Amino acid sequence: MMPSQRLQGCRSLHLNEDNGRFVLLAILIILYLLCGAAVFSAIERPSELRAHGRWNGTLLNFSETFNISLQDLNSFLREYEAAIAAGIRADALRPRWDFTGAFYFVGTVVSTIGFGMTTPVTIAGKVFLIFYGLLGCAATILFFNLFLERIITLLAVVMKAVRERRIRNSGLLPPGIRHDFSAYSLPGWKPSVYHVMLILGLSAITISCCASAMYTPVEGWAYLDSLYFCFVSFSTIGFGDFVSSQNAAYEYQSLYRVANFLFMLMGVCCIYSLFNVISIVIKQVLNWMLEKMSCLFCQRCNKANTFLGRRNAIRPGTKGRQGQFGQLPDSDGPCDSDTEGRRLSGEMISMKDLAASNKVSLALMQKQLSESANGYPRTVCGSSRHNGFSGGVGALGIMNNRLAETSNSR
Repeated sequence: MMPSQRLQGCRSLHLNEDNGRFVLLAILIILYLLCGAAVFSAIERPSELRAHGRWNGTLLNFSETFNISLQDLNSFLREYEAAIAAGIRADALRPRWDFTGAFYFVGTVVSTIGFGMTTPVTIAGKVFLIFYGLLGCAATILFFNLFLERIITLLAVVMKAVRERRIRNSGLLPPGIRHDFSAYSLPGWKPSVYHVMLILGLSAITISCCASAMYTPVEGWAYLDSLYFCFVSFSTIGFGDFVSSQNAAYEYQSLYRVANFLFMLMGVCCIYSLFNVISIVIKQVLNWMLEKMSCLFCQRCNKANTFLGRRNAIRPGTKGRQGQFGQLPDSDGPCDSDTEGRRLSGEMISMKDLAASNKVSLALMQKQLSESANGYPRTVCGSSRHNGFSGGVGALGIMNNRLAETSNSR
């Protein structure tokens, strides 16, 4: 039997690559949820049982001391819970539905944080929230995507300038092209996805630490609680157990509320961008896992020719060889100049792509839907088709098209 026939038989045993990646990710997420549930249950369940015991003892002592039945006492507590839902607290808090309070509320709505401290209680308010949130959340996600593109553009320009300076100072350039090097050097150079992830991670940590230093004295929280609040808020999880700017009055109140708004805005943008970059790395890991699994399920499969073999998959222990300017040998055949530029240094973002950074997720989605309706997908070269990062819409679509990373060159 010819090797190509054996490979064809091997391929027939496997799922489609995209479906296999989807199934594997779903399985890993389920396992991740089960592990997380086990850890949190082991950590938090004993504290919950102790709190229930203390509360039941307090209710019983109060009932006996003031001669009130437990039924009447529980009825009173239900009324108090309804008052809490309406924003009434024992301590003096800021008004919930004055203009500044309402502005804080709509900010948590459109950013999808949703602390839960303020909620509409009228029918008209709930109906209006549905339509207001539908448009506001979509617009804010578009803003986050635009922010992500601008961050990647800025990082690419800065890191490309640093790389060019490093090459100039290394003495590797021929004397005749040193003066005109910037005109045609590294036309498709792209910063590594790991560099972008590191910079975004450090930015998010810096913003969180600075915001926590502000929240700790102003809100009276412990510094660790402030860091916890920053992550929960910036990641738009929004539990609502800690909420900033809720007291009736603060020292330098106007300045604090402006600083709180700016920290929230910068933190959410950085964490959103970081999550999308991390998703690219997770996708690379899934590609590598699928490649290994494809060989385990079929022992006759040639490891070098499996259907998942690709330049962009993470392969521990492998490192591509680079030329004088980091150029990789490529066997994918001819391709357009932009894609050729994508191979120069094993990096991510071509400068031609960056010049077209106004293509946001909505435009990508419209283009893909139009191509699907007309029945002619966009023609791409072999390396783009097999790079593992083509396709997708939204923020992940932006990252797939702009952050395609060739890990073998590392």
